[in-house]
Amino acid sequence: MKIGVVRETAPGERRVALVPETVGRLAKGGNQLVVERGAGEASSFPDKLYTDAGATIGDAWSAEMVLKVAKPSDDELERLRDGTVLIAFLQPLTNHALVRDLASRGITALSMDAIPRITRAQPMDALSSQATVAGYKAVLLAAAALPRFFPMLTTAAGTIAPAKAFIIGAGVAGLQAIATARRLGAVVEAFDTRPVVKEQVQSLGAKFLEVDLGETGEGTGGYAKELSEEAHRKEVELLAKAVKENDIVITTAAIPGRPAPKLITADMVRSMKPGSVIVDLAAETGGNSELTEPGKVIEVNGVRIDGTTNLPSTMPYHASQMYSRNIASLLGLLLTKEGTLNLDLKDDVIKGTVITHGGEVVHDATRKAVGETATAGAAPQRKAVPGGATV
Repeated sequence: MKIGVVRETAPGERRVALVPETVGRLAKGGNQLVVERGAGEASSFPDKLYTDAGATIGDAWSAEMVLKVAKPSDDELERLRDGTVLIAFLQPLTNHALVRDLASRGITALSMDAIPRITRAQPMDALSSQATVAGYKAVLLAAAALPRFFPMLTTAAGTIAPAKAFIIGAGVAGLQAIATARRLGAVVEAFDTRPVVKEQVQSLGAKFLEVDLGETGEGTGGYAKELSEEAHRKEVELLAKAVKENDIVITTAAIPGRPAPKLITADMVRSMKPGSVIVDLAAETGGNSELTEPGKVIEVNGVRIDGTTNLPSTMPYHASQMYSRNIASLLGLLLTKEGTLNLDLKDDVIKGTVITHGGEVVHDATRKAVGETATAGAAPQRKAVPGGATV
């Protein structure tokens, strides 16, 4: 199989789909790897590392299979040959126009954010790998911005109390944020609408904030679901007290294919101590704080609200390494020993990941979302940033 690794062009995107170590393994397996010039430079992987691993530097867009991180832009779509296999973060539940374009071009498109969350697919779960990076980096951003120490310190000038951190959402990003904040010495508590995660939170040394919402936020496939209005009201009431009492709040709550739930009101922000920090990992889908401005860092009444998007791209070396391993695991399912494509749509992982094939939208959830939009006459939504954190 001729596999192309292209250079990312999305603003701020510094990751690369395959790193040299993965390229080397694929090349030894008999595949032909073509890397676009400069594809890995922003991730600290210069071209020479790719050629040393067995790749050639050239026109990666002409390959039978094209690997990306971010969804293709309109200009990049024009560079794809009809019938190409494309693997990237496509976010098909919201990028309906893109899905239609891919289908009309006969592109076999697989979306890395559609990998089913089942045990067998864990090595391919790119959402989880990138959420790990985001959860870690969120705490570092908070620590750098907080005008106080994270750990308790006993000094000649007296004892310094530790910072208090509150993590909303105990999925992959949230658990990594908890672990990182604890390593830095903060006192941590966390909240999630899924009681099943309580033990995981406590195992990391954090307190789990409990409330009877009358229902659970546990959705299908390991994802969260929207709560009823009454349960959401109870949730917000509970969060108000916790937000006020903590120095740092990191939010990670996201619902696939929907805007992020608003959990932190403007009044909550105003109740926080000056110098407090909110890092909103749901900024890419609107933010969990109603004051979050996606892509910006603002200050309201002395409270810093960080809406930086695509945090995995700010740590491109390891984010790319993890994503590359996810891709390699998926290719282990897709490619035969001879390097030919084996698109077995009876396989649960492949079926859940393939969005378009043979000129049609074959992914059930995406087909439903695209159909509903077309019926409602809504304008296509094509704005998305890969690597968002989920609960």
